[in-house]
Amino acid sequence: MPIYEYVCLKCNNRFSLLQSLHPEEKDTECPQCSSRDVKKVLSTFSCSSGCGDASSASAPSFGGGGG
Repeated sequence: MPIYEYVCLKCNNRFSLLQSLHPEEKDTECPQCSSRDVKKVLSTFSCSSGCGDASSASAPSFGGGGG
């Protein structure tokens, strides 16, 4: 289930909710003031790689000589 970010148009509270795919704004309630006057906002995301930097990566070795 994805996390969606909203802003409450009544109290200006910004919050995130874990919801099913394609939730309706009218079904989403502000946790601070209980208003249903909310708007979905564009959220940022991040990803990371546990592999270190690109210079330490190496191609796999397939062994064997030519021939």
